[in-house]
Amino acid sequence: MLKKFFMEEDAIGTVEMILILVVLIGLVIIFKEQLTSLVNKIFKTINSKATSI
Repeated sequence: MLKKFFMEEDAIGTVEMILILVVLIGLVIIFKEQLTSLVNKIFKTINSKATSI
């Protein structure tokens, strides 16, 4: 019975991970333009600071 309980918990963990991934992928799709501009700004800042060193 204890073994069956642990097996059920593994399945729940898998479902939770899949749902989290689906939500994250959905957020990336929704905010794609904002994320792209943010990453570009970050890389520009990194490049400008790197040249000053």
